[in-house]
Amino acid sequence: MAESDEEYAPGGSDDDVEAHQMTRIGGHPGSRSRAKGKDDDAFTTIRRTWEDVEEGPDGTISGTIDSLLQQGKRKRTLKDTTPLQRGIIRHLIVIIDLSAAMTEKDLRPTRYLLTIRYCQDFVTEFFEQNPISQIGIIGMRDGLAVRVSGMSGNPSDHISNLQALRNSDPKGQPSLQNAFDMARAALFHAPSHGTREILLLFGSLLSSDPGDIHTTITSLVNAHITTTVIGLSAQVAICLTLVKRTNPHSNPQKHYNIALDEVNYRELIMRLATPPESHTQEAAAAVDNSNKSSLLMMGFPSRVTDPNPSLCACHSRPTTGGYLCSRCSSKVCSLPTTCPACSLTLILSTHLARSYHHLFPLQNWKTVTWSRATSASHKHKALCFACQSPFRPNLTTSTKLVSNNTMNTSVHETGNQVNAARVSTKGALPRAQNADSASAEPSAAALLASAQGTDSSHKQRDGDQTVSESGRYECGTCGQFFCVDCDVFCHEIVHNCPGCLSREGEMLLRSEGGQNGEEAMEIDQSTTNGEKG
Repeated sequence: MAESDEEYAPGGSDDDVEAHQMTRIGGHPGSRSRAKGKDDDAFTTIRRTWEDVEEGPDGTISGTIDSLLQQGKRKRTLKDTTPLQRGIIRHLIVIIDLSAAMTEKDLRPTRYLLTIRYCQDFVTEFFEQNPISQIGIIGMRDGLAVRVSGMSGNPSDHISNLQALRNSDPKGQPSLQNAFDMARAALFHAPSHGTREILLLFGSLLSSDPGDIHTTITSLVNAHITTTVIGLSAQVAICLTLVKRTNPHSNPQKHYNIALDEVNYRELIMRLATPPESHTQEAAAAVDNSNKSSLLMMGFPSRVTDPNPSLCACHSRPTTGGYLCSRCSSKVCSLPTTCPACSLTLILSTHLARSYHHLFPLQNWKTVTWSRATSASHKHKALCFACQSPFRPNLTTSTKLVSNNTMNTSVHETGNQVNAARVSTKGALPRAQNADSASAEPSAAALLASAQGTDSSHKQRDGDQTVSESGRYECGTCGQFFCVDCDVFCHEIVHNCPGCLSREGEMLLRSEGGQNGEEAMEIDQSTTNGEKG
């Protein structure tokens, strides 16, 4: 009973047991009703999502649906765009929990199958964002560490190895110490100019270790390895200690999170695709200790195709196509990779260009209000600059015009009715006439108030900073308007602004045209002078 929270007291009554339990929850013995009220409030405090749906000025809820869709799209693009020093050459070890705790079905279909699927998506996204980096995958089962996939820059190998895990079932207990020792050994030969990272996907609440795990954590700190933990159960104390010691300059909440549901689990994993920021203190310490140049030698080979197959240096398989190393002429199958013969980093120029956008990210585009979109200087921008699709019209203005026309018509009809009443009842008291006119005025005022109330509620809903009420998003540099789909595409795929690129192209053409015009004028002048001579 040493491991239990409290000892069992035999011979106690039910009231004593209830008071004893309430002490653990509320802190006051015997406060059963108060603790029960707190539990009821915890279960009844829910979010009524149907109350967020409001009817638009056109009588439909399409505006609310579009607003919710745009919020989901803009949430991914609104990131911190501050230029920071980041490690674009990364070496990451993904540790997956393959124990019996992954058979739970709180994440559908199971934790195990969902983790494998998300890891496959993460590998694809990781190499899309970090083409000159490498990944290794380690599993934990039966108290041992199992190598799933070695350190490599080929995403197809990792995806096929992860797919093979579906043929086996999770079993046993995990061992964090054995997994960390294997990960540290795999990252031991990683060069100093790259990052050393560990991503732990942990679904258990315990770790079956053969020794002292704190000694292993100390060795990770000495090897300059950073760790990130994503838990599928409750928070574990040893994982919190791990992220605090291996990330001393960062907030632990950035590196240790618990997945709430399937969507949140995917967001936490995909967040690791962005290269981590390098802290200035660590960089200064590295420069002071090593005092070496940060230049890195790389090779840019060209693809060759042989009529007869030959063995590649990476897999020893007969292939007809491949890339020849720029230093030793060894053939490799795919890029990016490291030459197995001379250890030269082999990449393509496109890989280096794709890693460059992390250092200078595209700035977030600003939302455009209806007043700015319909102004005289921007009224001609009725189409998206990138895809040339038309923007949606301002339904609020048209609805307001219809409401004003309806109000004027009702006031006019009511006035006619009042005049007819005056003609038919000439001997009526002035008090009755005042009552009739007073009854006509509130109807017009109520109609105008309802129209203004609908407009104000619509502006309040669309006035969020993440969603534009006009469906337009403006680049702060070139001033062009874009739709939300082009906003997401430019920030997540292209990482460039079409308006800025087209403006640079126009300036380049103008400069080249000016030089050609000056050369043509010089030729004409020389020809004219020759004819005169």
